[in-house]
Amino acid sequence: MPVHWERAVESLKRQILSLGGRVEESLRLAVHAFLHRDADASRRLIEGDTELDLREVEIEEECLKLLALYHPVAGDMRFVVAILKLNNDLERIGDLAVNIAELTLEWDRTSGAYSAELARMAEQVQSLLKKALDALVHRNAILAHEVRQADDVIDDFQRRAEERLHEAVREGRADRVETLVAEWNAAHQLERVADHATNIAEDVIYLVEGRIVRHHPEPR
Repeated sequence: MPVHWERAVESLKRQILSLGGRVEESLRLAVHAFLHRDADASRRLIEGDTELDLREVEIEEECLKLLALYHPVAGDMRFVVAILKLNNDLERIGDLAVNIAELTLEWDRTSGAYSAELARMAEQVQSLLKKALDALVHRNAILAHEVRQADDVIDDFQRRAEERLHEAVREGRADRVETLVAEWNAAHQLERVADHATNIAEDVIYLVEGRIVRHHPEPR
């Protein structure tokens, strides 16, 4: 490939890593705002979402331009395709962070304390996203496989949030139901973030190993 290709690839790497960093920070702020009922922080995050959307569009356009100009093959083609898919997952995680921020505004009237388990789930999901992005930065398929294995743990967190809500309804705990509905909604958004982090890990595996593993369970 010509020198222009190499420069374009390096630029694309910087753009996707920058977007990943911004998305990771958005998720961190959204979780903090929800757990602490910080409406002002939520509003700032929502207002900043337009910038993430613009970055996602710019990266997609750059990928399409590279495909049209250079007609890459083999590993070069895998790189561009992987970035296109990663780009979409990062944008979706940014949207989910906004959803969590909007939940903060919707449920800030609730007075009950959120469970410690929700905080642990949020911490696990953020760690999962960080590991997926680290796998991308270092093209580390081992890290990517670890992300795929951890996704089931996040699913368990979400199921327990739903069980806590159902239990409160059965027991007639009206004082807890509203808070638990908010908690379940947040857990649902976090579970979807974990799914997209897993998608990123699978794209890294495709990039590094040239294998599509999406429909194949991760061996334990």
